[in-house]
Amino acid sequence: MSKKLGVEEVVELLNLETLPIEGGQWTQTVRDDSSSAIYYLITNNDFSAMHRLEVPEVYHYYCGASTQLLLLYPEGQVSEPVLGSDLTAGERPQIVVPAGVWQGSSTLGEWSLLGTTMSPPYTDEMFKIGSRSHLINGWPTVANRIIQLTHD
Repeated sequence: MSKKLGVEEVVELLNLETLPIEGGQWTQTVRDDSSSAIYYLITNNDFSAMHRLEVPEVYHYYCGASTQLLLLYPEGQVSEPVLGSDLTAGERPQIVVPAGVWQGSSTLGEWSLLGTTMSPPYTDEMFKIGSRSHLINGWPTVANRIIQLTHD
């Protein structure tokens, strides 16, 4: 039986570092010409700030609490899938975020350990952080959630 880990132990064991701008902690596990992958940790004191990417991103759930995503589609749709292991409750261990979709997330507990995979590999040029006022203007029905997942 495995020991229940605290967030500090997870950070140390996986050698995670603070991720500027977006929030959370991370480390890259794969980077080659065709793909990139990371470990990504968020705690109840932090979140993944609203951002969008130019290519699809695949999220993977590893351990800790489930994670609530907010996805804002260019056509105006909103989705709030939960990344986790409780399949009967509708959670999924993998969620694909399409290219061009605004995304942010927060843990539903103390901490969540996730991973993401991208192909082609991530570059800073494909990342754009979301502006609170712009996102609320485009998706006013989820203004409170946007406020929770933005820094400005």
